[in-house]
Amino acid sequence: VQLVESGGGSVQPGGSLRLSCSASGYTDSSYTVGWFRQAPGTEREWVATIYPQTGSTHYAATVKGRFTISRDNAKNTVYLQMNSLQSEDTALYSCASDGWDYWGQGTQVTVS
Repeated sequence: VQLVESGGGSVQPGGSLRLSCSASGYTDSSYTVGWFRQAPGTEREWVATIYPQTGSTHYAATVKGRFTISRDNAKNTVYLQMNSLQSEDTALYSCASDGWDYWGQGTQVTVS
C-alpha cells in the first residue's frame, strides 16, 4: 500500500486549499483514511477521518466547520478541503489508512 499526498502550498489567511491523498495497492475501497498534521515542535494532531462503507466523517474541534473530508472511490483518492485557513493551520499534513498502519510522506501547508 502506498499513500501519496498533494495539494499543499502557501496561502493567505482566509484562503482555501484542497489536499489529495491517492492510495495504491488496495483491491477495493474498504479502508478508512485519516488526515493528520504536525507543526514544528508540536505533537502530531489528528484532523479528520472518513469511513469506507458509510462514508461517515469525523473532525477535530479545531477544524470542524472549516475543513471537509471526502473520497472518490473510483479514483482511490481522499480529499481534504480546507477553507477559512488560519496561521494556526500551518503544518505538514499527512494521510494514513488501515488503523494508521500506512502513511504518506506529507504535504506542507503554510498560511501567512
